[in-house]
Amino acid sequence: MATDPDPLTALAQAQPRAVAVIEGDRQLDYAEFDALTNRYAHALVDLGVQAGTKVVWCGRNSLEVIAIIAAARKAGAVAVPMNYRLSPEEAAYVVDNSDATVVLFDPEQTDQLARAAGEVEAVDHWVAFRATAEQVPDWAAHLDALSEGLPETPVEPVGEDEVAGSAMFYTSGTTGYPKGVVRGALDPELVMGIVAEIGFQPGDVYLTTGPLYHSGPQSFMQIVQLMGGSVVVMRKFDPERWLQLIDQHDVTTTFSAPTPIRRVVDLPDEVIARYDTSSLQRVIANAAPWPFELKRKYVEKIGDDSLFEVYGSTELGIDTILRPEDQMRKPGSCGRPAPKVEMGLFDEDGNKIEEPGVAGDLYVRGETVFNSYYKAEQKYEDSRMGEWLTVGDIAYRDEEDYYYICDRRTDMIISGGVNIYPAEIEAVLVAHPAVSDSAVFGIPSEEWGEQVHATISLYPGADATDEDLDAHCREHLADYKSPRSYERIDEIPRNPSGKMLKRQLRDPYWEGRATKVGG
Repeated sequence: MATDPDPLTALAQAQPRAVAVIEGDRQLDYAEFDALTNRYAHALVDLGVQAGTKVVWCGRNSLEVIAIIAAARKAGAVAVPMNYRLSPEEAAYVVDNSDATVVLFDPEQTDQLARAAGEVEAVDHWVAFRATAEQVPDWAAHLDALSEGLPETPVEPVGEDEVAGSAMFYTSGTTGYPKGVVRGALDPELVMGIVAEIGFQPGDVYLTTGPLYHSGPQSFMQIVQLMGGSVVVMRKFDPERWLQLIDQHDVTTTFSAPTPIRRVVDLPDEVIARYDTSSLQRVIANAAPWPFELKRKYVEKIGDDSLFEVYGSTELGIDTILRPEDQMRKPGSCGRPAPKVEMGLFDEDGNKIEEPGVAGDLYVRGETVFNSYYKAEQKYEDSRMGEWLTVGDIAYRDEEDYYYICDRRTDMIISGGVNIYPAEIEAVLVAHPAVSDSAVFGIPSEEWGEQVHATISLYPGADATDEDLDAHCREHLADYKSPRSYERIDEIPRNPSGKMLKRQLRDPYWEGRATKVGG
């Protein structure tokens, strides 16, 4: 049955010599990049990948990662990006829970995945990429060797599946482990509405400021790439290198959490002045709220006509857009609803709030929202109210229909743009033999927006230093989830039914602040 060519293949035919991807001294045009992704796609099919097969990939930003994302789509796989900062225990869970049969990994992640390689029997093939032969562990194959000599022409996916060529992103869960977010194909009209609103152009040059395992950085990268633009890879973030790459490659767009940009604007003025950033036209602020002071510094030091902010999530997609001309006019706002997105605020009884300035639970419905949590249907149902879905944010809107996120119904912490859920950290803490109870929550951080804080109670006569608790947490959790500070109290406050009264502990840290979330 004849099918339309993959968008990347169509671009390679239309503009073969246009630059597709740049990483350091390596540069591939569209013809070369399409050929590489075709070889990778043939290798995946040879490994038994069929339409709908889950394929995990894990590694820092690289040319190879971008090629794997495209190759998985061409092979009809469901790509499962995995956070390279997860602990070995967490990584093994994601690999097992996803039902992946192939895992592709950067050799930097060998220690992270060695445990999963020994435990997850469902994986048929472990494959290292961006590796020398000596870097490939004895339990893995080498992607370059597998793909060498394979056809550079498009592959024909094996079988059919309604989720073929999609992606499943894992997001942190409230009960201990991440959850796989299942999405269908996005409505092309919805995507084009966002493209038009933000003003993406076929000649855009995208810089990978954030890690591509996150849905936001990857999605906006793909918008640029599938419109025929160029992608500049930044493997590890460095603020001055960020400026240098923008200057060197005339970067027009990027997507960033607040922390990287804060590091840029906090550079000495003479350092910023060395680089020409006038090419920037569309900097997408998201992953966590950008504080107004950070926006003010960006406008002052980088420019006043390139900063967009979007509110969204892996589950709900892009829901609001705040344009450059509104950044200083609407402090604290995340914007107005994006094209084809319907938003609603509801009170605790489920009644829709129509009045401006009244806070309520924020729900979204439409083509942007996800279909379910993989193998966690009840958690999906808990977030649903009919056709409406929520991630637990509380918001209000003003008379001009601009939305403001003011709190979270859930206890989620956003630190440096990364979602962290306290329940899994609390479970690890109480597994320490000295800890009888724990409450974990976010407290203000100038560097990260929020940082993880733990209030604990100890068993009578027991003792545990901060260093003891750090070592215990880092054994079971990714480093960024481990608490950065501790407080010890006699008893964690709870109501008569046993529910933790975490707000009593959290609120003093946020006293005097307009919102209860960090940036």
